[in-house]
Amino acid sequence: MTRRLLVALLGALLLTAVAVGYGAFTMTRDDTPVAAATNGLSLTGGPRILFRSTAPDSMGHLALVAKNHPDGPRSVSTLSCLRVYAAGGTGACLRQDGALSTFQVAILDKNLQVERAIPLVGVPNRTRVSADGRMVAWTVFVAGDSYNHGRFSTRAGLIDLENEDTVDSLEFLSVTLDGHPYTAADLNFWGITFARGDDNHFYATMSTAGHRYLVQGDIAAKTIRTITQNVECPSLSPDGKRIAFKSAINGDPANGWRLSVLDLASGARTPWPKPAP
Repeated sequence: MTRRLLVALLGALLLTAVAVGYGAFTMTRDDTPVAAATNGLSLTGGPRILFRSTAPDSMGHLALVAKNHPDGPRSVSTLSCLRVYAAGGTGACLRQDGALSTFQVAILDKNLQVERAIPLVGVPNRTRVSADGRMVAWTVFVAGDSYNHGRFSTRAGLIDLENEDTVDSLEFLSVTLDGHPYTAADLNFWGITFARGDDNHFYATMSTAGHRYLVQGDIAAKTIRTITQNVECPSLSPDGKRIAFKSAINGDPANGWRLSVLDLASGARTPWPKPAP
């Protein structure tokens, strides 16, 4: 076994441990009422919050609580996930696939039943579902890219559940950087967020040559274009006009991060007064 392969394998196992054990450091209050685990939960029936439980007796299981009473009784599913998101009657559950170091994205119906599962190459990082439940996206950590010298990279993909068109990695789309066609071995993508009422466009973060960009993707055209620099982990507002994100202070992650909001029409940025923790 080569040294590089050994480093990559050890890195993958380390990330697995991080993904599996993360919740152990953020326990919920012991006095929070928790219902017995059941398969009879639903995404319909009123405003509720779906989340991954970190309570000791239901660690990792999906749970539901009333939106207007988040400290109230919780209904817990028998389904376990490392990451979860739901919208429009569709759920996405990033979870282990039997073996410790293999993972999948499980597509859930409105009753939190698994409709299908898609293998993932990498350790789960985040997932997102479009407002109408048609589009599902995911981001994973991977190790072993030759250009990255043993460090970790990210991959982001998505699927259209209506026609089952799948983009295994955004790296396969044609990239335009500052108006010019661009290719590079070190392209990394993460943090897909979908435009409301538009199942063809999305936003995400792209990293290359030490710079991080907000990008917009066109699924039908199979293209990605940069919008602006120093934007990470974008989240589109419900009206589709603004994006909340984190940016490196003075463009250098070593200086910490600051939460900001970008107006897509004007390009104006409004920074949060205090740096992000």
